[in-house]
Amino acid sequence: MRAVVHSELGNADVLRVTDLEVPAPGPGEVRVRIAVSGVNPTDWKSRSGAYGDTEIPLSVPNQDGAGVIDAVGSDVSGPAVGDRVWVTLAAYQRPASGTAQEYTVVPASRVFPLPDGASFDIGASVGVPAITAHRALTVAEDGPSRLAPGALDGRTVLVAGGAGAVGHAAVQLARWAGATVIATVSGDAKAAYATAAGAHHTVNYRDADAADQIRAIAPDGVDVIVEVAAGSNSDLDLAVLRPRGTIAIYANDGGQPFALDIRQNMNLNARYQFVLLYSAGWDKLTTAAQDVTAAIGAGALPVGEDAGLPLLSYSLDQTGDAHRAVESGAVGKVLIQVADL
Repeated sequence: MRAVVHSELGNADVLRVTDLEVPAPGPGEVRVRIAVSGVNPTDWKSRSGAYGDTEIPLSVPNQDGAGVIDAVGSDVSGPAVGDRVWVTLAAYQRPASGTAQEYTVVPASRVFPLPDGASFDIGASVGVPAITAHRALTVAEDGPSRLAPGALDGRTVLVAGGAGAVGHAAVQLARWAGATVIATVSGDAKAAYATAAGAHHTVNYRDADAADQIRAIAPDGVDVIVEVAAGSNSDLDLAVLRPRGTIAIYANDGGQPFALDIRQNMNLNARYQFVLLYSAGWDKLTTAAQDVTAAIGAGALPVGEDAGLPLLSYSLDQTGDAHRAVESGAVGKVLIQVADL
């Protein structure tokens, strides 16, 4: 089978296409024939050594993907040959199981049914972004632990960077769950994407009166902030957060220092939750994935230009270019078309 591999850390030039033996699933595992592989920032960061690794075994990149189960190991109940599935965290602690290859073997617990009518592009686009968004939306002390229609009724959610992949999923999931959704963006083009995703309101965070605009929509403050740039947005977040509100931080884009003003946060009884899927616990990831699957089935997580998340498609031979696109901040979802299934 054709696979993209790397045996050293570095820029995208370390990626190469080669032929590997088709792996066989062991106990508790399934083999998935990959149709589409999704690329996330975590993929290029892992490949580059940004997480502190110095040496690695032969590795296949990319955590997310979608395809069809074509073999099942022993001790597997539920997933079956022929099932259309989406896959996430495929390569976590399994370097050879990334989705940038024609077949991958993963634990059955990492595959989830792809509802009828949902494309492989959707399946490869959810994964890390949607589960991260779900986690961010369910960490409030007095909020729901699961998402479904009505779960966020009466709440206001602020999504920072509503045009990014996680922001896009957060807008969609919050809207599906009944929240009033505000997205902060950097300009009109990204405002259009956030609106297409389902945001009720958009605010340019560069406006001097951005906090006043948000307060006009949510006079009592917002309940949950899904935060992509904690250092840059801290002042705005504290200006619009309601007492006992939650700021869920999944990134610090821009790398600005993040310091807490103790008195401001005490006055608000503010709650901070840092979000990283690798250490969140499989129980939470599994329930999040179940809710994401339900949202896909309800048509609540569409992708593409009309849905506010342009798709940027590459071939398996162009995986290096796909990684470069994500690393350079391309707007939209970067996908690798592996096979026509």
